[in-house]
Amino acid sequence: MDVSALISPLFNLFLYVIPAAIIIGLFKSPWFKGKMGEFLVNVVTKVSLDKYQYHLIKDVTLPTEEGGTTQIDHIVVSPYGVFVVETKNMQGWIFGGEFQKQWTQQLNKHSKFSFQNPLYQNHKHVKTLQNLLNLTDEQIHSVVVFIGTSEFKTKMPENVTYGLGYVRFIKSKTERVLSWDEFDSIIEKIESGRLARSIIGVRVKLNPTRPGRY
Repeated sequence: MDVSALISPLFNLFLYVIPAAIIIGLFKSPWFKGKMGEFLVNVVTKVSLDKYQYHLIKDVTLPTEEGGTTQIDHIVVSPYGVFVVETKNMQGWIFGGEFQKQWTQQLNKHSKFSFQNPLYQNHKHVKTLQNLLNLTDEQIHSVVVFIGTSEFKTKMPENVTYGLGYVRFIKSKTERVLSWDEFDSIIEKIESGRLARSIIGVRVKLNPTRPGRY
């Protein structure tokens, strides 16, 4: 009996099955869902907001005063303020309140999970950026956007949004709180103060640059 004739088809099968399993696992992973959510928000922001008044900076890692770092999904700079956007790509029903430390995600009758209040999570981002830019509370805004198939089952604050709701929240701020010179200066400070990601986990400071408006 030719054993190699049996082994060869099995080996070929594994060549297809294993990569397919890896790809499927990757698509279902929280990391991939998070990156896909950030990508969708990037696209919607660029399409929905006037590029001459709103400047998007994505995936910003900043050093904190405590000596660590904090990673911000999206920052939108405009004359109407600086918007710090936290993205959540989740499924199921979402229960939570503005001052609750933990929120709940319910996928079905028997499947519930707790997660940190994203407003608390974004608070650290806001304060880090506020200290870097020396902004007042009126000049910086925290925004949380849920995407995916999640659905709010409790009343949420106006800055916790779903889908395009975060764009509406940003556009609802119509009072100018920053001059055009401040607008340019803020973009430059963020770009010069951010840290570059490294594939080996070490972050280094980027060289200061002065980006143009879109």
